[in-house]
Amino acid sequence: MFFVIVSLLYKVTRKLLTVPSVLLRRGTAKEAELLVLRQENALLRRQLAGPVRYEPTDRFWFAALSGLIPRRHWLKIFPVTPGTLLAWHRRFIAAKWDYTARRRGGRSPTPVAIRTLVLRLARENPR
Repeated sequence: MFFVIVSLLYKVTRKLLTVPSVLLRRGTAKEAELLVLRQENALLRRQLAGPVRYEPTDRFWFAALSGLIPRRHWLKIFPVTPGTLLAWHRRFIAAKWDYTARRRGGRSPTPVAIRTLVLRLARENPR
């Protein structure tokens, strides 16, 4: 259920981020690049001492902002590889197609009357 909410939130964020790109068109990539840099700065300020660890919110924002920046610029702008960005995007979208909550536990149990009848018939007719 959590992943479905995150997936929905991710899709809404992507749609909201594309609204300025439709209206402004020219400066949108620059604005998105600035947002990426701000997110990266916030991430690095949180983790000054050790190695960089991307939290789900960081992944969320980088993946959402990647839709506003042309792919040929991803390698120069984002702190991770384009493959990583695409993997994060796939992970956020995959929750839409996750039906594990709707699955049942398998075949329903056979009623007792039918089971006893089948066992009796098997004893009476061994072949």
